[in-house]
Amino acid sequence: MPKPLRLVVTGAAGRMGRRLAALAAADGRFAVAALVDRREDAGLVKPDRLPKALAQADVLVDFSAPEAAVRFASQAAAARKPAVIGVTGFSPVQLAQLKAASRRIPVFLSPNFSPGVHALGVVLRAAASLLKDYEVSISETHHSRKKDAPSGTALRLARILMEARRGAAPAIVSQRVGDVVGDHTVTLAGPCERLELTHRAQSRDVFARGALRAALWVRGRRPGLYDMTDLLADG
Repeated sequence: MPKPLRLVVTGAAGRMGRRLAALAAADGRFAVAALVDRREDAGLVKPDRLPKALAQADVLVDFSAPEAAVRFASQAAAARKPAVIGVTGFSPVQLAQLKAASRRIPVFLSPNFSPGVHALGVVLRAAASLLKDYEVSISETHHSRKKDAPSGTALRLARILMEARRGAAPAIVSQRVGDVVGDHTVTLAGPCERLELTHRAQSRDVFARGALRAALWVRGRRPGLYDMTDLLADG
């Protein structure tokens, strides 16, 4: 039996970090080497101890925040350990820094680890090409603690529409209410009809399981920037 993949989880005290750590601990394919977070709590390692933790790990999985994620990716690059990043809301400068890290290590960067969302992207690209004259809009709803708006997933869907039509960015409406995990709807409206494509995440587990799948996939890859499209295309 292969050795478990040793994970360092950063942003480990957040909702996604906690869920990912719990699923990894219950899965024999993984071993949690360290849980890193700035918060004071039992079992957590402070971020300044990340280099030491990385020395005992195989992959970094990050669900922290943009500024911290860039710093953690740089430390993973210094340790020559792959990084899986599920953070959204990066500035252009921060994205450039992540690309710089990906020249040294494989960096798996995705705003959404749900296979269903990426299937939605495939369907949307086809629909946008077929219904070129239809008006389009995107609406997305997340829990009230989510800081960035529009969501990274909504921005990705907007890019797909722009690429399919070679046109301007569609309107995006964002809501932050309650404890909604994540809903995204793309509407294409034409004469006498409209097509609505919707994805609803019912549990954060879909994102955590996708991130764990990405961690298995990214180990042993060449340096570069990867996402769910690469993983799903690989079967």
